[in-house]
Amino acid sequence: MSTIDSSTLNNYIGMATFANGQNGPRGTTSAGSSNSWYEAMSRAWGQTLDGQAAKITQMSDAIGAGSDQPSDMVQLTAASLKMQFMSNNAATSQNSVGQALETLGKRN
Repeated sequence: MSTIDSSTLNNYIGMATFANGQNGPRGTTSAGSSNSWYEAMSRAWGQTLDGQAAKITQMSDAIGAGSDQPSDMVQLTAASLKMQFMSNNAATSQNSVGQALETLGKRN
Protein backbone atom coordinates (compact mmCIF):
# COMPACT_ATOMS: atom_id res chain seq x y z
CA MET A 1 0.00 0.00 0.00
CA SER A 2 1.46 3.37 -1.01
CA THR A 3 1.41 6.46 1.16
CA ILE A 4 0.58 10.03 0.20
CA ASP A 5 3.19 12.73 0.71
CA SER A 6 2.57 15.51 3.23
CA SER A 7 1.67 18.15 0.62
CA THR A 8 -1.08 15.92 -0.74
CA LEU A 9 -2.33 15.24 2.77
CA ASN A 10 -2.36 18.98 3.46
CA ASN A 11 -4.57 19.40 0.41
CA TYR A 12 -6.98 16.86 1.89
CA ILE A 13 -7.30 18.88 5.08
CA GLY A 14 -7.87 22.13 3.22
CA MET A 15 -4.48 23.86 3.35
CA ALA A 16 -4.44 24.46 -0.40
CA THR A 17 -5.69 27.78 -1.73
CA PHE A 18 -7.95 27.52 -4.74
CA ALA A 19 -7.75 29.75 -7.81
CA ASN A 20 -10.51 32.01 -6.46
CA GLY A 21 -8.42 32.68 -3.32
CA GLN A 22 -10.69 30.73 -0.99
CA ASN A 23 -9.49 28.02 1.36
CA GLY A 24 -10.90 24.53 1.64
CA PRO A 25 -13.38 22.62 -0.45
CA ARG A 26 -16.43 24.74 0.48
CA GLY A 27 -15.03 28.24 0.29
CA THR A 28 -13.53 30.21 3.11
CA THR A 29 -13.02 28.57 6.45
CA SER A 30 -14.93 29.68 9.50
CA ALA A 31 -14.19 30.21 13.18
CA GLY A 32 -11.48 32.81 12.76
CA SER A 33 -8.60 32.94 10.35
CA SER A 34 -7.91 29.22 10.14
CA ASN A 35 -5.73 27.67 7.50
CA SER A 36 -7.89 24.57 7.13
CA TRP A 37 -11.36 23.29 7.86
CA TYR A 38 -9.86 20.91 10.42
CA GLU A 39 -8.31 23.83 12.27
CA ALA A 40 -11.58 25.77 11.96
CA MET A 41 -13.47 22.83 13.46
CA SER A 42 -10.98 22.64 16.32
CA ARG A 43 -11.21 26.36 16.96
CA ALA A 44 -15.02 26.24 16.90
CA TRP A 45 -15.06 23.41 19.44
CA GLY A 46 -12.62 25.35 21.61
CA GLN A 47 -14.73 28.50 21.52
CA THR A 48 -17.88 26.52 22.32
CA LEU A 49 -16.23 24.77 25.25
CA ASP A 50 -14.76 28.06 26.49
CA GLY A 51 -18.24 29.61 26.45
CA GLN A 52 -19.71 26.74 28.45
CA ALA A 53 -16.82 26.86 30.92
CA ALA A 54 -17.45 30.59 31.42
CA LYS A 55 -21.11 29.87 32.22
CA ILE A 56 -20.09 27.21 34.74
CA THR A 57 -17.57 29.57 36.35
CA GLN A 58 -20.17 32.33 36.61
CA MET A 59 -22.70 29.97 38.20
CA SER A 60 -20.08 28.61 40.58
CA ASP A 61 -19.03 32.12 41.61
CA ALA A 62 -22.67 33.02 42.32
CA ILE A 63 -23.04 29.93 44.52
CA GLY A 64 -19.78 30.75 46.28
CA ALA A 65 -21.08 34.26 46.97
CA GLY A 66 -24.08 32.92 48.86
CA SER A 67 -26.63 32.07 46.17
CA ASP A 68 -26.77 28.44 47.20
CA GLN A 69 -30.41 27.67 46.55
CA PRO A 70 -31.16 24.09 45.44
CA SER A 71 -32.32 25.36 42.07
CA ASP A 72 -28.95 27.07 41.56
CA MET A 73 -27.14 23.86 42.45
CA VAL A 74 -29.25 21.87 39.99
CA GLN A 75 -28.57 24.41 37.22
CA LEU A 76 -24.83 24.22 37.92
CA THR A 77 -24.96 20.44 37.81
CA ALA A 78 -26.85 20.53 34.51
CA ALA A 79 -24.35 23.00 33.04
CA SER A 80 -21.47 20.78 34.16
CA LEU A 81 -23.05 17.71 32.61
CA LYS A 82 -23.61 19.67 29.40
CA MET A 83 -19.91 20.58 29.44
CA GLN A 84 -18.99 16.92 29.86
CA PHE A 85 -21.28 15.96 26.96
CA MET A 86 -19.84 18.68 24.73
CA SER A 87 -16.27 17.79 25.66
CA ASN A 88 -16.84 14.12 24.84
CA ASN A 89 -18.36 15.07 21.49
CA ALA A 90 -15.46 17.38 20.69
CA ALA A 91 -12.96 14.62 21.41
CA THR A 92 -14.95 12.07 19.43
CA SER A 93 -15.25 14.33 16.38
CA GLN A 94 -11.55 15.23 16.51
CA ASN A 95 -10.56 11.57 16.76
CA SER A 96 -12.93 10.49 13.99
CA VAL A 97 -11.70 13.15 11.59
CA GLY A 98 -8.09 12.42 12.54
CA GLN A 99 -8.57 8.72 11.81
CA ALA A 100 -10.24 9.53 8.49
CA LEU A 101 -7.33 11.79 7.53
CA GLU A 102 -4.89 9.07 8.53
CA THR A 103 -6.75 6.64 6.28
CA LEU A 104 -6.61 9.13 3.42
CA GLY A 105 -2.89 9.54 4.03
CA LYS A 106 -2.36 5.81 3.59
CA ARG A 107 -4.17 5.64 0.25
CA ASN A 108 -2.68 6.41 -3.10
